[in-house]
Amino acid sequence: MNLRAGVLCLFSLVAPLLARESTDVIVMKNGDHLTGQIKGLSGGVLYFSLEYILGTSQVQWSKVDHIESKQLFLVKTEDGSVYTGTLSTAKAEAGQPMSIEVIEAPNQQVALERTKVVQMDQTSEHFWQRFNGEMNSGIIYSKGNQTTQYSLSSDVNYPRERWLAAASYNSTLSTSTGVTASTRNQLSLTAFHLLPWQNWFYGGIGNLLQSSEQGIALQEALGAGVGRYLANTNKATIYVLGGFAWQRTDYSPSVVSAPTQNVAGGMLVGGMKLFRFNKTNLDVTGTVFPAISVPGRVYSTLNITYYVKLTGNWSWNVSFYGNWDNQPPPTFSGSDYGTSSGLSLTFGTK
Repeated sequence: MNLRAGVLCLFSLVAPLLARESTDVIVMKNGDHLTGQIKGLSGGVLYFSLEYILGTSQVQWSKVDHIESKQLFLVKTEDGSVYTGTLSTAKAEAGQPMSIEVIEAPNQQVALERTKVVQMDQTSEHFWQRFNGEMNSGIIYSKGNQTTQYSLSSDVNYPRERWLAAASYNSTLSTSTGVTASTRNQLSLTAFHLLPWQNWFYGGIGNLLQSSEQGIALQEALGAGVGRYLANTNKATIYVLGGFAWQRTDYSPSVVSAPTQNVAGGMLVGGMKLFRFNKTNLDVTGTVFPAISVPGRVYSTLNITYYVKLTGNWSWNVSFYGNWDNQPPPTFSGSDYGTSSGLSLTFGTK
């Protein structure tokens, strides 16, 4: 519980540092003129805020006719190219597609066809204004057996022009009358760096896991490899990453049959995000870790979250988490999985 409180306190201190000027201009195809703050573009939705409206508003990207912003953005295209600069709309001949000009320097700019632009993230010369992410929380109570389950998770991204660093935290606590409380805590760190070839990247992952269900006091994993974005559009982002990893597991209570275990193996990571304008999002991430030093042993994890937009920055989420080991130590469980549901709050780009 202290870790949960610390995470919430950290976000409350950081939030005021994320503010930017509200001088961006958005002109819709029907002539509507809006002045506020562009938060970002994701899944075919342009997010922005207005000083006189609470929360974050969103419009369909294909309905936007013109944008202007003196703030810095990271602009990503379907082929994996990334540009940094302020935004402007280039004048187009009648019948020609709209182009977004990214002004990287006073005399250096690039024009991008709007349909090829799949993501825009706020960035800044100031460190704290480069972050974006979300927080999820939930609680389930059952009177019949006095069962209560709490869940808390968060995702924080730090995007730059050629690389991305991200951290995610997931915690669950389940209590029931006459049964020892069950806890699961997971912290994942990832970093991707784009390669010169379209949509290829190399990356590394780090993972810390505690699971009372599996008797894991602490499991540490480090891995690195090469990956590729298989889809990178306004409707879907899909990637795979393959490489090698090392894992150390401390079991509790420690017994002769289950000492500290060190395992080396291959690594396959996959991720998928599906978008539906202003309605729902689906995020799926999974890892498979076939052990080389212990032939036949396979570790795997899966996290799925389905979001339903409520209003502004708020969504309702339903999540599934799980981790498996097909050859656990004797008397230890080989799996830990569960579901949760609750509210989600986004910050930064959305």
